[in-house]
Amino acid sequence: MTLADLIPTLRPTLAARLEPGLWPVTTAATCDGRVSVGGCDLAELAARHGTPLQVLDVADVRERCRAYRRALPDAEIVYAAKALLTPALARLVGAEGMSIDACSGGEVAIAAAGVSGERILLHGNVKTDADLRAAAEARVGLIVIDSLDEIARVAAHARGVQDVLIRVTPGVDAHTLPGLTTGTLNQQFGLPFPEAAIAAKEIGTRRGLRLVGLHCHLGSQVTSPAPYVDAVHRVVGFAAEQEIDLQVLDMGGGHAVDVRGAAHDGPATLDPKDLARDLGRALRGACAHHGIAVPHLLVEPGRAIVARAGVTLYRVWAVKHVGDTTFVAVDGGMSDNPRPALYGARHPVRRIGKPVRAPLSPMTVVGRHCEATDRIAEEVPLPADLAVGDLLAVPCTGAYTRSMASTYNAVAPTPMLGVGGGAALPI
Repeated sequence: MTLADLIPTLRPTLAARLEPGLWPVTTAATCDGRVSVGGCDLAELAARHGTPLQVLDVADVRERCRAYRRALPDAEIVYAAKALLTPALARLVGAEGMSIDACSGGEVAIAAAGVSGERILLHGNVKTDADLRAAAEARVGLIVIDSLDEIARVAAHARGVQDVLIRVTPGVDAHTLPGLTTGTLNQQFGLPFPEAAIAAKEIGTRRGLRLVGLHCHLGSQVTSPAPYVDAVHRVVGFAAEQEIDLQVLDMGGGHAVDVRGAAHDGPATLDPKDLARDLGRALRGACAHHGIAVPHLLVEPGRAIVARAGVTLYRVWAVKHVGDTTFVAVDGGMSDNPRPALYGARHPVRRIGKPVRAPLSPMTVVGRHCEATDRIAEEVPLPADLAVGDLLAVPCTGAYTRSMASTYNAVAPTPMLGVGGGAALPI
């Protein structure tokens, strides 16, 4: 059996206390507190494999891939591998018709387990010689130029003629968190238009490079199509002004995933259908205005593909009442999910495996590591009778957890299981 064989036989409805949109599509909950994903009881998985444990719903990943392909049938959907990448996952998204976006030679090598080289795109603001050798060996389809300094090195490593894009920073504020913003002019990614114009001329002098278009990424957790529409008009206008042959336009990813649920004022989910409608209209209009052909469109969802497929399980090891705050300490934390400590990401938390008979009380769930910022969730409602040994589940943790994990305090890496059809396999 492979990961791709984990196909659920049914899709139960969510119990009322589990918010739709936060949990994987195959989630089922019962009134006695049991929760299953992919036909696997989460408490049983925790008992068998230990905690912390990350679970990934294969059907959910497939459904997200297919939603993008339905919404954007004429575009190339490029999975942003930095969100989560393993050989099994590369094969899964590759089988769903996705290309893969890699940020290092290591990611190129893993991506090659699932897709052919021409369906791999390499970018990143630093590309070492080792990264470029790996790209050349894999014969990646596209390399994104991120600085003037790397043009000569990309050309030197090219085998034959390498198609490239220039990453431009269009000066568009996507109105997301400061640590997740990449489309404005005051950050380290890409080239402002004046420098991008210089890059285009320099690439034109390199026999081993062929400039086929432009790349643009505005940031992460972007909640509206409007910033992408603004960026399209600016980037297409720049291409027309510089007489760049715009065969390919990569508008990046960063599509928001709601990680808090309807009861919170968190970011909304950016529906790929809304993005496709507004982005397509803007691209056609901008190209018509400037009298150029509509380019081949690429988009790069990563978090939007895998975030909601993931659930992390923790065991409670201490409950402390300190003043007005109840701290719940668990056996994981920033080593398996550094996002709360890095940029304030927060998650809902649920006790599972037991019925809820006590009233809910606000509690702060903290990790096991020697850092005051090791907080998984603050002031989340949990049963007042929560005790040592209880099992907590944190949904919407499929993206940027395993990828960013560490062994801080020499804590062992957290295993991840792909689940579906009642079976669970290491992913």
